[in-house]
Amino acid sequence: MFSASSGSAAPSGTTGASPGRGIRRPAAALLLSGLVAATVLVGAGPAAAADDPGRHHGGAAAVLDGLKTFDSAVLRVKGRNGAPDRTQEVPAGLFEMTVDGGGKLKTYCIDLHNPTQDQAKYLETPWAETSLNSNRDAGKIRWILQHSYPRVDDLAALAKAAGTGPLTERTAAAGTQVAIWRYSDGADVTAADKQAEKLADWLHRSARTVKEPRPSLTLEPAAVSGRAGERLGPVTVRTDADQVSVAPPAGAAAGGVRITDEKGAPVTDATDGDRLYFDVPKGAGDGTASLGVQATTSVPVGRAFAGAGRTQTQILAGSSESTVSARATATWAETGAAPALSARKNCAEGGVDVTAANRGDEPFTFELAGAEHTVAAGETRTVTVPVAEDQAYDVTITGAAGFSRTFTGVLDCATSGSVLEEGEETAGAGNDVGTQSAQRSVPATTGSGTAGLEGDLAATGGSSATSMVAAVAIGLLVVGGGAVFLLRRKQPHTDGE
Repeated sequence: MFSASSGSAAPSGTTGASPGRGIRRPAAALLLSGLVAATVLVGAGPAAAADDPGRHHGGAAAVLDGLKTFDSAVLRVKGRNGAPDRTQEVPAGLFEMTVDGGGKLKTYCIDLHNPTQDQAKYLETPWAETSLNSNRDAGKIRWILQHSYPRVDDLAALAKAAGTGPLTERTAAAGTQVAIWRYSDGADVTAADKQAEKLADWLHRSARTVKEPRPSLTLEPAAVSGRAGERLGPVTVRTDADQVSVAPPAGAAAGGVRITDEKGAPVTDATDGDRLYFDVPKGAGDGTASLGVQATTSVPVGRAFAGAGRTQTQILAGSSESTVSARATATWAETGAAPALSARKNCAEGGVDVTAANRGDEPFTFELAGAEHTVAAGETRTVTVPVAEDQAYDVTITGAAGFSRTFTGVLDCATSGSVLEEGEETAGAGNDVGTQSAQRSVPATTGSGTAGLEGDLAATGGSSATSMVAAVAIGLLVVGGGAVFLLRRKQPHTDGE
């Protein structure tokens, strides 16, 4: 069963002449519902699955503090309907985020025309689930991050390598951001400072493709199922941390459930590649429990951070020692269906893939997208739910015995061009970025100085008293829509595959 959510789409368009590749964000035509969470449905009973891991697949979760180290850049905006091109001054530089549980992140924008939201929640996200999914130059953005500020904290050495004059923290950050925008948004943008522009040109010209970094921490798969009296899994730990702690099972039905290795030995900590199991006692009633892991580590440079709501997508430039976490869920049943249901954004198809694996001995039936779906015992099926770009969505999944669960999210899989009608004014420039309309989206940011952080972040020294505060007002349009879905039947396989 679906319920409509509200949202407003940024306009589609293309940037002007650019040394990079432009990416087009289509205007949303209708609002559909879907899932963005990895979770489990309980095969029987009215209660929903406990300890919902939400939309976070694992890694760092953080709150945006604002734009902290920046200078000015000039964006050339293509006119629409015959209007002349305009120029627009925008702030360009480093954002900072505070990590849930402790830690700091520094990030650059990879979504130029989508405004930020003050104190927006961000989640570490695979490239495939962001605007980088179809960007052939995504690896070049990571190269830029690895070879510029703040990863390179010796500004004299950076200036020498790039052939620029003296660089400050602000101009180094601005030049780096400009180079990134040319690849992330295909933007026709230049740094206002001469030395920053030289740095941007050198980074853009020198960039080479580097593969996506590994996640800081995740569990694969996020959902498993089976019978009481069995070890359910495996759930494989994927992390760049030296070690992660494993929390005892949580959930109303977790009594007596243990987390073990494949031989049944209890596990309290793990390393990359370890395989974990839910050891469910024989005779346990039908139920669900969750497994949580946590570590403190530096998140790898180049990891993408997407907003939990509609806000500008970011990419990591550096991390202090930060708290990262991940969860997986297990469901068991004494008899009948034993479903494990998970979901991920599918940017390539413009929707969300909902996958149901049935490890029971009877078919599993659930309602999604206004239709009933059945997964035979031992089989796996995926339902692709189309979701309009830039739109908020929610979905209610219903099952037997009064089961009901609702999930919400925003599909943000593309960057947007910004175009101006003849007679429109360019939006706020420099440090005076004010409230913007959805039709005239530019980065809305807050700014002040920055101080050095540990780990992958350079020691950047002093701070500035300059401050910029911005808010974004986005009108919400309620759009009703149905959903069309695609079903893909897979051959039976184990949850560990």
